[in-house]
Amino acid sequence: MPLLLLGFRDELADRPWQPPARHWPGSPLIGGRDEQAGGTWLAVHAGLPRVACILNTRGHQAALEGRLSRGELPLRAAADGPRALEQLHDDHAALARYDPFFLICADLNQKGPEALMLSWDGTRAGLEQLQVPGTHLITNAGHTYPPADGHTDAKAAHFGRKFAAHRPDADPTATIKDAWGDWLTLAGGDGLADTDPAAIIARRELPDGRLWGTTSVSLVALGAGRLRYDFQSVPADPTTWYSVETPR
Repeated sequence: MPLLLLGFRDELADRPWQPPARHWPGSPLIGGRDEQAGGTWLAVHAGLPRVACILNTRGHQAALEGRLSRGELPLRAAADGPRALEQLHDDHAALARYDPFFLICADLNQKGPEALMLSWDGTRAGLEQLQVPGTHLITNAGHTYPPADGHTDAKAAHFGRKFAAHRPDADPTATIKDAWGDWLTLAGGDGLADTDPAAIIARRELPDGRLWGTTSVSLVALGAGRLRYDFQSVPADPTTWYSVETPR
């Protein structure tokens, strides 16, 4: 299973969502559904297989008139593959309708495993091939591991080498515990308090009294004609992990 993805969704706790399934009629894609906008934060195409996910980032926000939900982008990327990112990169008018983001698409093609990231800060777009094999950590601050120019942030400093050192085999026939091994501990926050700058399980009380933080966790593995998709509906609660059905 040459491509592994661990994704954390950070969002307002009261924003309604549905767990991963085939929520989009006529589409083979599987993912969680954001009930407010109808899109997703992560989608898989089981028949290929392929995975795409999105992270919000900082930058210039799109104009209110004509603004589109970023949640539609993982659906487009999972359906069309890396070419969707390449097309968006060259279409400034289309990008300008979205708030800033990092969009990642990974699959296996004739050249082997590939992972591509499209970045948009509201002004400039960038495309980056993520080295495979390799371990990469992407946060809303950007591609933070491996560190560039010797600079790293707290999350990358704590977790980057740990993920790289404990790569699981993610066998689709194994139990969740056996498939992911030490990554389950890391995915549970590795014992850090949610107030720690390095924490990847987040929880914040906002000035208006609402809660923002990690609302779910996904583990996805892609191999030649093989897919594994495990989901945690209550972050840091190991009893809530389950395997998502991924019919082709």
